[in-house]
Amino acid sequence: MSEWLALAIAMSAACAVVVAVVVLRHRRVSEDENTDETPDVIEYMTMMIGVVYAIVLGLAIAGVWEARGAAQDDVVREAQSLHEVSERAQVYPVEFRDKIRADVDGYVSYVIDVEWSYMREHGEISDRGTELLEKLRQDFANRAPASDLEAQAYQPIMDRISSADDARTARGQNVGPTIPGVVWFGLIVGALITVGMVFALQIRRSTRELVLAGAFSALIAFLLFLIWDFDDPFGRSVSVTTQPFIDLFPPLGGGQD
Repeated sequence: MSEWLALAIAMSAACAVVVAVVVLRHRRVSEDENTDETPDVIEYMTMMIGVVYAIVLGLAIAGVWEARGAAQDDVVREAQSLHEVSERAQVYPVEFRDKIRADVDGYVSYVIDVEWSYMREHGEISDRGTELLEKLRQDFANRAPASDLEAQAYQPIMDRISSADDARTARGQNVGPTIPGVVWFGLIVGALITVGMVFALQIRRSTRELVLAGAFSALIAFLLFLIWDFDDPFGRSVSVTTQPFIDLFPPLGGGQD
């Protein structure tokens, strides 16, 4: 089942449950019950609960969006650093330059073709990717500069390799969900309370009220799904992709996502 189909089912189910509860409650209400007026204290409590939960939802959405943005920036930094290494190797002799570029291409190909799927399945970066990046570092570090031009390029290239390594480490730390379970507990309980307070307003079975109640519950379901989808920067439908690597290393993309 796709995530979007699951979202459609969840939103439809939320609407159906709320509408069903309203209809059943209306059938069981006594004839002498006054549903035209709602106590002021209930209206005040409903408003405050809605405001508090809206703030919590906003903070949660902002948090997961920021985490996804940070993960995307790390991937861009990693790809850009490796691209700089490949380009700056131009000043070295052909044999050594080709070796360095082969190391870079081997690492990028592995990340695009293998490691991205590995991260989604295992929730961490692979040891093989770490070995390939370390091989690039060692191959470059073990060759002493043979000219002033090579000496000038040596440290900037080493800095780019270190930057790629830092970005890779950050990528590994961002794999998996970012919101703690206790926060999810609060979000779900808050959603149930917020939707439940709709019934405290003594809504009737009119088309307008049923549509509003159903739309409100569907909106809550959608926002929770949005938070869940953004919660894992590399594992869901709107996850961070390998596009930065593909853009900077087109021959290695191979149509992979």
